[in-house]
Amino acid sequence: MNKILIKNAYIINEGKEKTGDVLITNQRIEKISNSISLKHPNLKIIDAAGLYLLPGIIDDQVHFRDPGLTHKATINSESKAAVAGGITSFMDMPNTIPNTLTQKLLEEKYTLASQTSLANYSFFMGINKNNLEEALKTNTETICGITDDGLYFNNDEGIMANYPDFLEQLFARTNTLVALHSEDEAIIKKNTETYKKIYGDDIPFKFHPEIRSEEACLTATKRVLEIAKKHNNRLHLFHISTLAEANLFNNTLPIREKRITAEACIHHLWFTVKDYNRSGAKIKWNPAIKTVKDKNGLLTALLNNKLDIIATDHAPHTIEEKNGNYFQALSGGPLVQHALPVMLELYYKGKITLEKIVEKMSHNVAEIYRIKDRGYIREGYYADLVLVDLNNQWKVSSENILYKCKWSPFENYLFQSKIVKTFVNGNLVYDNGIFNETKKGERLKFEKER
Repeated sequence: MNKILIKNAYIINEGKEKTGDVLITNQRIEKISNSISLKHPNLKIIDAAGLYLLPGIIDDQVHFRDPGLTHKATINSESKAAVAGGITSFMDMPNTIPNTLTQKLLEEKYTLASQTSLANYSFFMGINKNNLEEALKTNTETICGITDDGLYFNNDEGIMANYPDFLEQLFARTNTLVALHSEDEAIIKKNTETYKKIYGDDIPFKFHPEIRSEEACLTATKRVLEIAKKHNNRLHLFHISTLAEANLFNNTLPIREKRITAEACIHHLWFTVKDYNRSGAKIKWNPAIKTVKDKNGLLTALLNNKLDIIATDHAPHTIEEKNGNYFQALSGGPLVQHALPVMLELYYKGKITLEKIVEKMSHNVAEIYRIKDRGYIREGYYADLVLVDLNNQWKVSSENILYKCKWSPFENYLFQSKIVKTFVNGNLVYDNGIFNETKKGERLKFEKER
């Protein structure tokens, strides 16, 4: 029986900060106390004086590109970057090759992760026009949900938010959490043609938020919300990018009682339209990074609980795939290694508390998805934990970027806080730059009713 005793940490959990000790036995937290004294032949003691102990971050939206797109990333490479960034669990999207549109293909991804992932994992079942019956077979206790994110719904035409008749069918029949990307394709096409007439293929990247506009986001989100409310479905909306959308959501209900939830992403909370001139395609995401007003509004919406969680939408491409003109440069970028450091920068700027970061990146993700025994520092829960030094500056460079694509929109940025150690299921998998890959992460499990 292996035991780890973390001593003298500043513990951030459930809205409070306290100094104390945490005893880990095998995979789980055995005891939390002001002071724990113990003698055991297999005891490892970690003095965490001056360090902050947080629940491991749970990221509900990543594209780890495995299988089929492994020139960009693999489950192994990106899970290593994730644990180095304090992320102990992730949920992966179905736009791999082949698209994850059958239960068999879905289980093949779980098998792959069991062999290669350093973090805990779950995989969304993909849905399109042709696999409704297959998607409805999804097991709510072993799979995080159903999504269209990253998939074409109908050949090469758009996403599910643009097909209200199909959404009606899905919402009328499913008891599974449905997570959607909401942008209106007709508005985007119209805007694209407008800018193409002016600039041809060389549209400046600063017009990306004019093409994938507030109107495109708001129109689709309103449409989806109207249908979901009619059926009282368990709906989660990915990567809300505008203040106008954030204001559509309810902040009067406790998180467990919400039938509709939504998130903000790291890049929308940090960058604005002003950054396109410097960063160009490196910050080209869908939905687009938008105005200063939107960035500030999203953070306010998180603080007042209109938005419920923070995710990454980690979507790596090779640097070659990010080059070229507006139409050639692919949308998306890598974020898992730097997501928690970014939020800690916002803490340093006085924009958000540590307690709120933990709530939005750990507690609430566990509540939204009904993840069993994770997301908190509680006795009996899995020991998914991260130790952070809030006063340890480091600069992002090509030497310390862990993504397989080897670039980051944060390259050359000086962070104030450093991830020191990350525990996954009680195993110290990341320790000051050193990885222990002998034990892999585990499949997340969920409550049946969501």
